[in-house]
Amino acid sequence: MTVQELPGAGASYRPTPPPAWRPRTDAAPLLPDPEPYRVLGTPAAEKLDPELMRRCYTELVRGRRYNAQATALTRQGRLAVYPSTVGQEACEIAAALVLEDRDWLFPSYRDTLAAVARGLDPVQALTLLRGDWHTGYDPREHRIAPLSTPLATQLPHAVGLAHAARLSGDDVVALAMVGDGGTSEGDFHEALNFAAVWRAPVVFLVQNNGFAISVPLAKQTAAPTLAHKAVGYGMPGRLVDGNDIAAVHEVLAEAVGRARAGGGPTLIEAVTYRIDAHTNADDATRYRVDAEVEAWKAHDPVELLERELTARGLLDAEGIQQAKDAAEVMAAALREGMNADPVLDPMDLFAHVYAEQTDRLREQAEMLRAELEAGAEG
Repeated sequence: MTVQELPGAGASYRPTPPPAWRPRTDAAPLLPDPEPYRVLGTPAAEKLDPELMRRCYTELVRGRRYNAQATALTRQGRLAVYPSTVGQEACEIAAALVLEDRDWLFPSYRDTLAAVARGLDPVQALTLLRGDWHTGYDPREHRIAPLSTPLATQLPHAVGLAHAARLSGDDVVALAMVGDGGTSEGDFHEALNFAAVWRAPVVFLVQNNGFAISVPLAKQTAAPTLAHKAVGYGMPGRLVDGNDIAAVHEVLAEAVGRARAGGGPTLIEAVTYRIDAHTNADDATRYRVDAEVEAWKAHDPVELLERELTARGLLDAEGIQQAKDAAEVMAAALREGMNADPVLDPMDLFAHVYAEQTDRLREQAEMLRAELEAGAEG
């Protein structure tokens, strides 16, 4: 039944709304490129900002050393678990460097390197993975949301903060990071839908590293790319080589600028690879072959940038050594910080959970306090 056929609708009543099925947006401008966007090794590299790229190189070298040191700490029992980002450092560093101080970063549990590159002390970044604290830093001070272990739950939070900032007139952009596995969660779809409808100033960076633990991408989605999913929500999708830090930084910078100018959200898929296992508790040899890993090592993000910069005369042996020396200083400080036994208060379990404790939480706190006092007396 049409509107005109409704009882009581007179001949003079002829509303002309568009049909409900009509697309609200032209899909063509939202579609990602057929191949991941690249800069390094292409003519576009001639326009690189030398100062920015040298900083990126220093951070990449530092990030690789950070990953190695954190992995060693798990073997020494100083960390309970560590999800390495070896091979993914370009995504991590670019995400940190593209943001202004007033912006917010919403990382997953794997994105401690992005937090460190944004200025967070490495020891604080690893406190959660050590099991000492709910999170090891003040999110408001650093504009870094707590590391999210549940997959994709940080994405709706990023949308909410970005939308609230826009309503308040604050010039703030939120950048939310997630892995390919997180795109299979309902939170991912809800976040993208709300972000697009509200035109929230948020950027979604998907690090497609090939596997959700042991599940390959082909068993998660039949979409042409993860970037294509953006079209269904009415936002642009971008596909970028996740090991090319110049390309990742450029694409992120465009998306952040678009969001800040009121253009709404963007979904970016960075095609990269997880060289190390999912965590130190994972045996990656059960679901992938060494030849695949070696092929991706030939596309290493650190080496890609180093070759480009040295070939263009923007980096020499002295610069390479300086980057390595700075990385060793960071690693030494991380070892020292993690080797110090923290003084922990079990009652801190109940701090910072709610602004005002619930009755149930108070009961639990009293039970623990009684047990601790009984143990001390015994």
